[in-house]
Amino acid sequence: MTGHSVLQLPVAPLEAWVRARTAHYDAGFVSTDARFGHAHITALGPFDPAPSADVLARVADVAAATAPIAVRLAALAQFPNGIIHVVPDPDRALRELTGRLVAAFPGWPPYGGEFGDDVQPHLTVDAASAEVDLASTASLLRDVLPVDVVLDRLQLAWWESGDCHVRDEWRLG
Repeated sequence: MTGHSVLQLPVAPLEAWVRARTAHYDAGFVSTDARFGHAHITALGPFDPAPSADVLARVADVAAATAPIAVRLAALAQFPNGIIHVVPDPDRALRELTGRLVAAFPGWPPYGGEFGDDVQPHLTVDAASAEVDLASTASLLRDVLPVDVVLDRLQLAWWESGDCHVRDEWRLG
């Protein structure tokens, strides 16, 4: 398989912006699935690409035990790898959700364990390059941010060029 599964929380108020930015970089990752969260905060990824009914039931249990999460999206930051992202505030409930998912699925560490235990919740909006930096991205988002949002759905999303779609979805709480 060339794609991968992600457990993600869609962020509807930023969907149009992130979808357009995705199209700018690689139209193959623009989904025709209306539920698909191009704008999202990853709860756990990568995740099981072929989950069993038991795995899906355990995800459903975690989602049911998680209250909807209210966050403000305002501040931009950049990771050392150049990914420009919006920082959710507060992020404690997001970190706790990831922790519960990791406890339920220890074989799927966040980002394959690449970043250790301190996984920072974020919403990716751009990538630094010769033409793109924090200031240019902030300028593009000046009429979009800040956004207050209640994250109320957890999606099992499949990411693959030409085939991005929601495989399953659960309401939080």
